[in-house]
Amino acid sequence: MLKKFKVRNFKGFKEELIFDLSSPNNYEFGIDAVRDGIINKAMIYGKNACGKSNLGLAIFDIVLHLTDKEKLFNKYPIYLNMDSDEKYASFEYTFSFSGKDVIYKYTKTDVQNLSTEELLIGGSTVIKYDFVKNEGGSILDGTQNLRMESPDGKLSKLKFIKNNAILADDETNCIFYQLMEFVDNMLLFYCLHERGYQGLVLGIDNIEDVIVKSGKLKEFEKFLHRAGINERLTSIDVNGLKQIFFNYRRGSIAFQQAASAGTLALELFYYWYLKISEASLVYIDEFDAFYHHELSELIVRMLIEEHNTQVILTTQNTDLMSNDLLRPDCYFKLSDNSINSLANLTNKELRKAHNIQKMYKAGAFND
Repeated sequence: MLKKFKVRNFKGFKEELIFDLSSPNNYEFGIDAVRDGIINKAMIYGKNACGKSNLGLAIFDIVLHLTDKEKLFNKYPIYLNMDSDEKYASFEYTFSFSGKDVIYKYTKTDVQNLSTEELLIGGSTVIKYDFVKNEGGSILDGTQNLRMESPDGKLSKLKFIKNNAILADDETNCIFYQLMEFVDNMLLFYCLHERGYQGLVLGIDNIEDVIVKSGKLKEFEKFLHRAGINERLTSIDVNGLKQIFFNYRRGSIAFQQAASAGTLALELFYYWYLKISEASLVYIDEFDAFYHHELSELIVRMLIEEHNTQVILTTQNTDLMSNDLLRPDCYFKLSDNSINSLANLTNKELRKAHNIQKMYKAGAFND
């Protein structure tokens, strides 16, 4: 899982921003939101333009050079901070695999070009490379005879090793593969009018065709009923693809034609929900932009039940800020290039009975 993330000189983050998921409090409630001492379900609050979307893009920058999965390069036209004189954006990830810390850090000049790259496993550097000087190497067992120099300066050495080396079957190499698999299965997606995503898979599916051919149409119908949308669904083959229709006594209407923006957002969420058990880390930006409070809460509870998937949500809906849903160390406030959990923004000992939404609105968690 991701324990900690640091970013500097990327988009709006001129100074270093630290997102720490590794320090949960000893609450006796909301235990499903924490796994192995790491916050597994997090919700980020912040005003418009505070950086919630950019934080997601920063965390998922790693997908751009370590995987062959879907990439949203169009989201990175402005890469370096425009007020900084620094030449590189810097990123540092701390993961936990098999009880060991894995630190991966790198710098970039732009969205595609690495400047430096370093991987530490259990406190020891195992891969380090300087792309400007074209020098460095690896001590992973199985890379002794691997030429690290490459005419393609854009290629990550971690990815190069994964694709070209036959590594020995030892603990360090197993952790290396765990890291690469984790990053390969990260997923960022939007439930807004733009339906872009980054990571996990490659290419664009027909959402309704996937739902129907997965045999999930009835479950999708039940999901809509739980969301308060009491419609009957059917599917019709249209040019070889299954499409979903609302089924009425007098006929059928195409889902895409009749559904509201919120219902279309639910369809998109359900499509990704079918794949969420495959994902290692999911980041959903403004996940509830089209949802009412009860529906937003339903979505969060569904995600909490996915114990093996780390989930980060962004929202402005303070109605979700409740100890009955998550816990104070899982709610984060992003402002002024800083992000902290509500638990760390007050000296008050927070209990389950506290109304943290009321406290938040009253300014109890102001920095």
